Amino acid sequence: MALLEILTFPDPRLAKKAKPVDVVTPATTQLIEDMFETMYEAEGVGLAAPQVGVLERIIVVDCGKREAEEERPLQPKEPYAIVNPVVVEKDGKLVWEEGCLSVPGYTDEVERAATVRVEGLDKHGNPISIEAEGLLAVCLQHEIDHLEGVLFVDRLSRLKSSMVKKKLKKRALEEAATA
Repeated sequence: MALLEILTFPDPRLAKKAKPVDVVTPATTQLIEDMFETMYEAEGVGLAAPQVGVLERIIVVDCGKREAEEERPLQPKEPYAIVNPVVVEKDGKLVWEEGCLSVPGYTDEVERAATVRVEGLDKHGNPISIEAEGLLAVCLQHEIDHLEGVLFVDRLSRLKSSMVKKKLKKRALEEAATA
């Protein structure tokens, strides 16, 4: 297993749409294992392949620990790796304070569906269906957004999104100048 570099805004690769995975191969499985290792090392709850520079429709999510910490209704503890995930059902609305490994140091409230059903393939290429609510539903929607080239800051109002992106670009330039 290997740690992967997590791309951060304003890297243009984060705005690109990911392509479907035709066949789950040993290379796909290795990427998934590396994504889990990278996510855990960064203390995240989800990671999408485009965040590590791979434009394939793959996400990994593990909200179990945070669910317990947040005292929210507990979801299945098993971490999920989903290839070609699709939200097939959604219901209700909730607002959740979100952050992102690709947008370090910034959080904001985002409105999402309260419950979702996501279908795709597991890391072995077998069909998988996940019904989720609360944090797990938010994580799944957030990571699937990455596959469409959408960051959580894109879900804010147009004005707020523009202001946040300008601030993040300025910070990235300042960090690059001091590196």
